[in-house]
Amino acid sequence: MDVQQIKAFAAQFDPQPFHLDDDAAKKTLFGGLAASGWHTAAITMRLLVTSGIPLADGVIGAGGEISWPRPTRPTDVLHVESEVLEITPSRSRPDRGMVTVRSETRNQHGDILQVFTAKMVVSRRP
Repeated sequence: MDVQQIKAFAAQFDPQPFHLDDDAAKKTLFGGLAASGWHTAAITMRLLVTSGIPLADGVIGAGGEISWPRPTRPTDVLHVESEVLEITPSRSRPDRGMVTVRSETRNQHGDILQVFTAKMVVSRRP
C-alpha cells in the first residue's frame, strides 16, 4: 500500500479528506493519511481469491459483517489469515452448502486492520 494507491482509490470511490489530503488527514481522528476501508476490503478480496480459500467453483456471498479496528496506512504490507467457523450442508440442495469464514487482514506488524466474517454459498460434492 502506498500514498499514490490510497489517493487514487479514494479519488474514485471514497473521496474523504483523510484519504486524499495529508494535511487534512493530520487534523482528523486518524492523525494522518489512511486508506479507505473499502480499499482494504478490495485488497483483502484479491488476496482471498488469488491465494486464499480454495473454492474451485467460486462463491456466492450470502451476507457478512466487516469492521476496521485500525486504519491501513501508507507502507503497510497486507496479508490475510482466515478461519472456517462453520460448514452447514443445505437441506434443500444437496449440491450446495453454507460456509462461514472469518478473515483478518493484518499489516506487517501483525496489527489487525480489518475483520470480515462472511457467509458463502458453495458447491458441495455429492
